[in-house]
Amino acid sequence: MSTLIDDTLTTAPIDAASVILVRQSKQTNELQTLLLCRGKSQTVMNNAWVFPGGKVDPTDYDRTHTLQDSLKQQAPELLNEPELSNKEACALFYAACRETHEETGVTLAPSALNPWSRWITPTEPSTMKKRFDARFFIAVMPPNQTAQHDGQEATDSQWCTPKEAITKYTKNKWVLAPPQIMTLLALARFTHIDQALKAAQTTVTYHIRPVVIKSGNNRTLTYPGDQQHPESMQHMPGPTRLIWCDNHFQPPNGFDPYLQ
Repeated sequence: MSTLIDDTLTTAPIDAASVILVRQSKQTNELQTLLLCRGKSQTVMNNAWVFPGGKVDPTDYDRTHTLQDSLKQQAPELLNEPELSNKEACALFYAACRETHEETGVTLAPSALNPWSRWITPTEPSTMKKRFDARFFIAVMPPNQTAQHDGQEATDSQWCTPKEAITKYTKNKWVLAPPQIMTLLALARFTHIDQALKAAQTTVTYHIRPVVIKSGNNRTLTYPGDQQHPESMQHMPGPTRLIWCDNHFQPPNGFDPYLQ
């Protein structure tokens, strides 16, 4: 079951990277993504289901010079961010690959990653006690490899469709953080991995800075495009707000309109 926190955090967000691994189901031909369960995590919600990933380590900067030229073609928007050096941009790719391998055993080359979104935890987070500046990448599961959770950071894993993951969440069988919820809803638009990759390659990376609105015991997370968010233009497909109701977050009109 999800729980809310009421702490106000003043620490700077930690750089992190996650990978949305996708594949086409051989049984149903549906788009599936890999989610890991963080069993008894001390930094993220206990037993939360997340995409593989973690914080950027110092070692991720060691080989960045070999990636900078290819990154100019692969993700030029990262190199154009004024607050991000080329070396820092490259380190995000290496961190994403390293964390995915450590947690699932899957080996990815940085060239397999497509920038998807950037999430900056607000100073009044709802579900975790640390702030992250997390870059999400999308990548196709390599053939002839098998994903296996490590049994330490990740205590369980499952390939599922976005709809299946959201359904488990609404039935309080899974715990999901808002970035995972919004990402799954965005992925639910696609029936094939080629559609998801094309969207990642032809769309500007989604930059999401949630704004939390509190009213008594009620909690609403607003996203760009919402009438109560300072950014009037919607950045990411899906709802522009999630409301805390019945022990989980949900769009004002429920999830069904986004899972058809």
